[in-house]
Order: sequence, then structure tokens, then C-alpha cells
Amino acid sequence: MTSIEPWKRTLYVLWVATFCVATGTSLIIPFLPLYIESLGVHSETGIAHWSSWVFAAQFVTSFVFQPVWGAFADRRGRKLMLLRAGFGMGIMTTLMGLVHAPWELLLLRLINGVFSGFIAMAISLQASVTPPEKTGRALGLLQTGNVSGSLIGPLVGGYWLKRSGITACSFSQARCSWSPASSSSCACTNGR
Repeated sequence: MTSIEPWKRTLYVLWVATFCVATGTSLIIPFLPLYIESLGVHSETGIAHWSSWVFAAQFVTSFVFQPVWGAFADRRGRKLMLLRAGFGMGIMTTLMGLVHAPWELLLLRLINGVFSGFIAMAISLQASVTPPEKTGRALGLLQTGNVSGSLIGPLVGGYWLKRSGITACSFSQARCSWSPASSSSCACTNGR
């Protein structure tokens, strides 16, 4: 029996991981206004403002911290950065399911942006372990995990919202961050 090449094993694990992270990221966003309303904001203007601020918050801090984490990955390793992003986002999204006010959700999304970068680091890790002649195909395939997860996330979110409510939807988002971090820590090659 032949064993699978390490770069292929890493690709398969990272595909599932990026699928899960993208699913979790897109799972609650379409229903964010409903979540804001459930936190006590009832005017249309207030819901619109809070929804846009909460949505944008993660990207603001992510914009600042992505280069920092990238430089850290060059010194300490990409796998470590996958773990940081996965577990950090898992903790933050778990806490997001426990908030009681929109400002708490805003604060947690800001902090979540500090931990984000899982998909970017997965791409970097895969590029570093794949033979040069197979890198383009591997990265193209890896990107389909991200796109597929982004497409299916709102469907999963709608199912959880209808079945169990907005809090369960938020906790599903958290599970989508915990799972990839765990699997990446065990099965991925560390890379250059």
C-alpha cells in the first residue's frame, strides 16, 4: 500500500479546513440584522448602523494585523499561525453567541479580526509544501474549499436559524473555526 505524499495530505486537510472556516465566516453574516435586533435594537436605522459596524469591525483589525501575523509566520512557521487563527476565531465566535448587547458583538468582532487570517495562512502553508510544478493546481483546488464554504455557509446558517435560533447559529459558526484548527494541528506538514 502506498502512502499519500505529505503535500497532498496537507492539501486535503487544508481543503476541508478552509471549507469549514469559509462556511463559518459566511454562516451568520446574512442574518446579522436579525441578531442585532435580538440584542435590543429595533429601529431600522439602528439595525442598519449596528449591522454595518459589526460587519466591518473584523476587517478593520484584520487589515492591521494580517501583515504582522504574516511576518510572524515567516519566523515561527505557518502551521502555528493556522492554530492561532483557528483557535482564536473559535474562542471569539463562541463568545459572540453569549453577547447581550450590540456593542459587545462589535467588540468581539474587532478582537476576532486580530485572530483572523486562517485562509491566507492555509494558502501560504500549502504553497510552501507543494512541489513547484504542482503549486498552481494545488492552490486552485485549495481555493475551491474557500469558495464552496462561502456558498454553503448562508444555507447552513438559514437552517440553524430556522431550527434553533440565532444563538445556535452563532455557536455553529464557532464549531466551524474549532474543527479546522484541530485537524490542521494533527495532519498538516509544517512547511517552510
